[in-house]
Amino acid sequence: MTSRFPHRALVRYTASGHILIDPRDDPDWIVDAMLATGYDEEFCLALDFEAGFVADLMKAGFLVMSANLGEEPEGEGEAPHTAGPAANPLPQYLLLPKLHLERSALFFPDLHVTKTIRRFLPRYELRVDGIPAGEIQGMEALFSLPSGPASDFDHILRRCVEVHDDEWLTEPLRDLIREIRARPEMPVKPLSFGVYRDGKLRAGEFGILAGKVYTSYSGYYDEDNAGSAQMILTARYLEQQGAPFWDLGMPLDYKEFLGAKNIDPFQFVELFRSGQVW
Repeated sequence: MTSRFPHRALVRYTASGHILIDPRDDPDWIVDAMLATGYDEEFCLALDFEAGFVADLMKAGFLVMSANLGEEPEGEGEAPHTAGPAANPLPQYLLLPKLHLERSALFFPDLHVTKTIRRFLPRYELRVDGIPAGEIQGMEALFSLPSGPASDFDHILRRCVEVHDDEWLTEPLRDLIREIRARPEMPVKPLSFGVYRDGKLRAGEFGILAGKVYTSYSGYYDEDNAGSAQMILTARYLEQQGAPFWDLGMPLDYKEFLGAKNIDPFQFVELFRSGQVW
């Protein structure tokens, strides 16, 4: 039988020493090769902006980022500095599948909630894609959430870009994430978590659900304490639904303050893969 991944036993490197991945590669095999060879870069490179390919990368444990190597077109009415087709280059995008050399993981018994923030938690209601979290029970149910206009997902995605810019969350990557979300046959599910107070969304984040493992991508808050409340309520919800841990991506101080531990890629891959089994 023909393999779905004809390049399963082939690893290609760029001149810079980065692994180049394309849709013919088995992402799980690439991860194994990275670990076996002591690959010391956090990023790989990919050029194919195709939803199924990106979903496969996410399913293998990559946190998929993107970058614009070109320049944005100049503003309307502005003349280019020089004539010719190279004077005003269009954006040139590539994908940056990332397997962190250190990954932040929250194991739920380690969740740290200060007395100060504990007082604020009752003010907030957690919603998943705009649906009250209490109405969605079990990790499998998260995969069947509707992706229509009533969802909070697009609003939260836009706010993340407004707050943090689109340096890595480029427009083509956002389009792919939306496409993956709209296609129920995909092996992963983009989700959003938001907290409401007095009927208004106050903080939110989005990420990717692969098996039973939820990976945070980006988040924002619009009022003090709402961001912390969102993370704590999301952690409690994921634990209740049977998630083995919360993949928080890049280590940062506020994540450690929440109780997250920094783990190496060997530990992460083992935990992530065990979380793919229902």
